[in-house]
Amino acid sequence: MIEPDGPPRGALIAAIAVVVVTIVGGLSYVALRQADIPARPVAIAAAPAPLAGSPQCRTLIDRLPATMGEFHRAEAIDPVPVGTAAWVGSAGADPVILRCGVQRPSDFVVGAPLQMVDAVSWFAAHGDGASTWYSVDRGAPETYVALTLPQGSGPTPIQTVSELIETVMPVRALDPNPAR
Repeated sequence: MIEPDGPPRGALIAAIAVVVVTIVGGLSYVALRQADIPARPVAIAAAPAPLAGSPQCRTLIDRLPATMGEFHRAEAIDPVPVGTAAWVGSAGADPVILRCGVQRPSDFVVGAPLQMVDAVSWFAAHGDGASTWYSVDRGAPETYVALTLPQGSGPTPIQTVSELIETVMPVRALDPNPAR
């Protein structure tokens, strides 16, 4: 009679099943605990936005999603500027900030490069660790939407906002500042 090498097959299968259940249970617990962590409140600095209370901006703000990829809508700390919204991502990362009704950016001049996202034209102004994108061909005259994205945020926030702008703001002609 040949004696089996190692532990019995049933004991080995049971041990593997216990390990798999433990790993899945632990990962599920961690995922549920992270989902329960409330988004941290965000301070949104006041900036000139003379048309933030316009009907188009109110409609846009009312229809903004709760999530944009890994970013989740966050409460803003009072006083909250009219026509603004924020989303937070991973702990410690800068938030995504949307402002509606802002003025035309001074760097948006004739010949400035534009980026099309869906059917919306965007002008980018880059800063330290973040970039602010301005929709420049939608809405009432002098109604610009600014979306500030932290470095490494990926394309989802601007794609999501572009889809929404496309549905709530009519197309208008570009109106850049004169070339310098």
